[in-house]
Amino acid sequence: MKDSYFAHETAVIDAGAQIGKGTKIWHFSHVMAGAVLGEHCNLGQNVVVSPEVVLGRNVKVQNNVSIYTGVICEDDVFLGPSMVFTNVTNPRSAVNRRGQYEKTTVGKGASIGANATIVCGHDIGEYAFIGAGAVVTKTVKPYALMVGNPARQIGWMSAYGHRLLFEDGKAVCPESGEEYFLDGDEVRRS
Repeated sequence: MKDSYFAHETAVIDAGAQIGKGTKIWHFSHVMAGAVLGEHCNLGQNVVVSPEVVLGRNVKVQNNVSIYTGVICEDDVFLGPSMVFTNVTNPRSAVNRRGQYEKTTVGKGASIGANATIVCGHDIGEYAFIGAGAVVTKTVKPYALMVGNPARQIGWMSAYGHRLLFEDGKAVCPESGEEYFLDGDEVRRS
């Protein structure tokens, strides 16, 4: 199995971790038993992946990110440098809340910017874009552009990461040429 992925000599990979082919794990990172990493993921330096975390295919995790039990990242997710997940809403040092971890799913193709915080129990929709430093305290719709503290939606993003400007309910991604349609408060791709 080790031959199918790369781990820097300083990385710690616990027995029982599942790591997909072509994945790269860099300096001082720790993948714990029970974690599942898909094919072609990239974990930067000083990344921690806790038990029961699931990373889909081609997930990019930048430096200094801890992914705690309860987090699932679907394919093609980007986690920016030093972004933060939580998994307990009311932590106390003297109160053990193991087994009470809340779930957070990050949808396919979503990006979370540097130093953003995702409060547990709030899913991130596919292709959503969380701006640097944002603090997400509620569920995020697919394709939503979120910024601020607390994070608020200020627009929509294409699957290629471009701001969508809707006219008569239709927008076109300037890079891919794909069409998007705004129906009420939801975006769908043609």
